Order: sequence, then C-alpha cells, then structure tokens
Amino acid sequence: MKITRGPKGYRRIIPSMTALVEFEAVARLSSFTNAAAELGVSQAAVSRQVRFLEETLDVKLFHRLHRSISLTVEGESLYLVVAESMQKIAGVFDRLSTGIEQQELVLASTAAFSQLRLLPRLASLKKLQPQLKLRLTTQMFTADLRHNEVDVAVRFGDGTWRDGSSTLLFDEEVFPVCSARWLRENAVPQSLEDLAQLPLIESDSTSEGWMGWEEWFTSVGHRPAKLNYALRCSIYTDAVQAARYGQGIALGWGRLVHDLLVSGELVRLETATCKMMDGYYMVVPHGRSITSSITGLIQWLNEDPSSI
Repeated sequence: MKITRGPKGYRRIIPSMTALVEFEAVARLSSFTNAAAELGVSQAAVSRQVRFLEETLDVKLFHRLHRSISLTVEGESLYLVVAESMQKIAGVFDRLSTGIEQQELVLASTAAFSQLRLLPRLASLKKLQPQLKLRLTTQMFTADLRHNEVDVAVRFGDGTWRDGSSTLLFDEEVFPVCSARWLRENAVPQSLEDLAQLPLIESDSTSEGWMGWEEWFTSVGHRPAKLNYALRCSIYTDAVQAARYGQGIALGWGRLVHDLLVSGELVRLETATCKMMDGYYMVVPHGRSITSSITGLIQWLNEDPSSI
C-alpha cells in the first residue's frame, strides 16, 4: 500500500487517534475498566474504540478471558509501536511546556543491587550528570515494566525480556565470603566438603537466576549430604551484613560485594567459584524514550572500572 504524504495520507492509514490512545491504556493496564477510569470515559466507550480498531485492521487485538484480558501477537506488535510513539510525543510536549529536559529518572533494581552497587557510586554519577535526579524503586521480583512508572531497570538474567530492550552491563560470578575476623578464628576450608560443614548464611531467592547454597554446590560439582545452615535471611543484604559481622560464610555475588572486598570488610574464600551464564542488564521499557540521561546512566554503569 502506497502511503500518501501529509495529514490526509496519515488519516487514511490511521483513522482514529482516539482509538489508539484508548487501546494503549487498555493494553498497559490490562483492563477496560481501569483504562476507562484513567481516561475519564465509560467502559463501553473504550470497548467501542478497541472494537473499531479490530474491525479496521481485521485482526483480534486482545484475548478476552472470563475475568482478564491479554494481548494477542498482533496486539503486542501494535502496542509496542503505539506506546513508544506516545511516550516520545509526551516527552516533547513536556520539554516544550517546561523549557527544560526532564531530568528525574525512575530507576528500578533489587535492594541488593541498589544498596551494594548503586549507592556507593552515586557521587561519581553526580559529577558526570550534575542535573540528574534519581528516584530509586526496589523490586523483589522481576515485575512487568509496562505496568510500572519506571524509566529504566537493572535486571539479572539472559537479556531477553518482552517488556523492554536490554543492554549488557557486566557478567557475574559467585563465591564464598566471610569476615576477616571469622577467618582468623576459624580454619580455612581446604575442600568443598569442609566448606559444607562450616556455618553457612543463606538468603531466600528473590529474582531470576538467584542462587542459594544448594544450587551453588551443585554448580561447582559437589553434592554434600547435608549443609550446615547457621542463619537464614529473607533478603540478600541481610546475609551480607551477617557475614560482615562474623556470623559465618555467605555467598558473594562478585559485582555486589566488590567494595566490601576492597575495603577488607569481607574476604573471598578461594574454595571454588561459579561463573554465571546470565549477567546484569539495563532494561528500558518499550514505550520509553532513550534520553541522554538514560544513555549516560548506561555508560556510567557499563564503563565502571571495578572488577571482581
């Protein structure tokens, strides 16, 4: 189909911007009711606009289930394009109306990444981008970015997510760590069997790819009959703190505990290490513009000279 340039041509191809706006709200919120409330119209009006799009395109955009809806393949394709376009338009309107580029970024990550990796380095980021304002939000599990007001997120995984485009930051390896005091007061484990019998600090799995002691031992080729858990924590940062205070041995995610190793607050045990297949990625949700602030943030994290 030949597209005629100019407003008449676009109007012929895109018969209703209102329908696209209401479709985007339904797709983002996964609800006709919530979309209607957000837009200030009736649910019936939203349904009519979405039905109009489906009839115009001659495709089904949503799977309508008993108490929920989900995008079809065609609906997903349309949503990604519409959401990105609307975000860009909104960004230009915001910049023109205020006269300045929006500088606050909402950055999502796990509490462990935020506390152990981001916060200790914020001073250097401020020097590079003095106008940047960050709002940090903590996610216990990988949430769907389409339903959250997040500009960019740090995730651990294989880099393949349907709700955003990802950029590799760095890889990871996992190894045992303890405090220098604990090491002075206890024998250094000479084997994996020795390590399994020492007081281990465990933390619950809270994100994709998170590894506990049992999985770690399996990954390095050893299956002990029993593990000696001295302490179990619900979050990883508590396990790290417990190791710092001499309560036993925790698993050290190298990119997260790097500063504690450099300062001597934690000591790496050379018993074994697990090289992870996955890595840390910066993920920009579909529909978000990749601004200069986001590009700078990605470069800052990606070019950090720290190593394990």
